[in-house]
Amino acid sequence: MRGRMDDRKSYAKPLQVGEVMTGETVARVLTSNHSAYAKGDIVLAPTGWRTHALSDGTGLRKLDPAVAPVTTGLGVLGMPGFTAYGGLRVIGKPQPAETVVVAAASGPVGSLVGQLAKLAGARAVGIAGGPEKCAFVKDELRFDAAVDHRAADFPARLAAACPNGIDVYFENVGGAIWQAVLPLLNNFARVPVSGLIAQYNGLPPGDGTDRLPATMRQILSKRLTIRGFINNEFAAEHYGDFLREVGAGIADGRIRYREDIVDGLERAPGAFIGMLEGRNFGKLIVRVLG
Repeated sequence: MRGRMDDRKSYAKPLQVGEVMTGETVARVLTSNHSAYAKGDIVLAPTGWRTHALSDGTGLRKLDPAVAPVTTGLGVLGMPGFTAYGGLRVIGKPQPAETVVVAAASGPVGSLVGQLAKLAGARAVGIAGGPEKCAFVKDELRFDAAVDHRAADFPARLAAACPNGIDVYFENVGGAIWQAVLPLLNNFARVPVSGLIAQYNGLPPGDGTDRLPATMRQILSKRLTIRGFINNEFAAEHYGDFLREVGAGIADGRIRYREDIVDGLERAPGAFIGMLEGRNFGKLIVRVLG
């Protein structure tokens, strides 16, 4: 969403002033002339920030409340969950006893990354902001360790939590966290890059020290694999497996999740800004009752 608010070339065209803000919605079908959808069906729909919409059926996915709460279609069983699943399975490829680190570990992507890493037999270290989120990551999500990036000695704490270095770093924040992670990456470490939220609102770099040469030296000497990805590029091959595996994990309690629900479409802009600033706790959802 945030990237499409800037008028520049990217993987998705920018929004124009006056257009409906993009976003997925869990919606109830009010009336239908479509053979695949009936009145009362619950669907995941790419209809954006609005209370009502018309659809020809393109991009819709039925949600079954008997499988999981329908709100999970926006989080752990939706785009954020598949971002975690695809990036970790296709690029990260964690192996037993390896160390996997993820930032924003209490959020919808990071929380699933760590839990999937644990299910693969790896050691999971989460980075989060503040004692409450770190306790949730460690105690509720059952990561092996949680590190507070707000701590003055954060780099030292991260190093202590990763005594054998880092084999997989799932990048979704960037900024100072990346600078603390980079020296700890082991030879042949893998870095799936799904986002850089710390820099979405940042200005272009000024005349300060250019870190790129130092980063490139580490990429070369450690033979790192760093790959950006857009989650839907893996959908054709992996989306069915994702729904089956993560759905089963939710059903039997191996996978846990948290939602942060805000009521009222009029509160969506403030909630969105708060998410970019890290004020949400879990998957941020705006509840709109039509």
